[in-house]
Amino acid sequence: MKKVDHIGIAVSSIDNVLAFYEDTLGLSLLKIEEVENQGVKVAFMDGGNLKLELLEPLHKESPIAAFIEKKGEGIHHIAFGVEGIEERIKELQTKGVRMINETPKPGAGGASVAFMHPKSAHGVLYELCDKSNIKGE
Repeated sequence: MKKVDHIGIAVSSIDNVLAFYEDTLGLSLLKIEEVENQGVKVAFMDGGNLKLELLEPLHKESPIAAFIEKKGEGIHHIAFGVEGIEERIKELQTKGVRMINETPKPGAGGASVAFMHPKSAHGVLYELCDKSNIKGE
C-alpha cells in the first residue's frame, strides 16, 4: 500500500452537504462525476494530504443506498493507493483476504479499483485504488 488515497463518505445528497464541507470545513471541491457501474455520484473534496469522496446513490439498488438505509450517512470505506492492482489482489488472496472484487473494475476518475471484504479486514471496507494509468497521478 502506497498511501491512504481517500476516505469514502456515504451521503444522501451531495447538494445538501456540500456547503458543510466547503463553507464550514473550508475544503475545496475538486470535481463531481457519476460512476454508473457503481450506481453513485461522487464529489471529491481536497483534504490536504488525502481526499474525501462523498458518495451519493444514483438509485435505490446502489450499494450506497443500501448502506445508508442500514447504517445511515457516514464513513463507508478507506481507499489505499496502490500500483499493480492485479498483483496486490493476488497477494492479499494468498494471505487469506477475501475480495469482493477478484478483478479490478473502473472507478471514479479513471482509477482501477477493488474492494476487500470487511469480514477479512476486521469489519472495515477497504478499497484498492490504482491510478498508475492516469497521467499526472
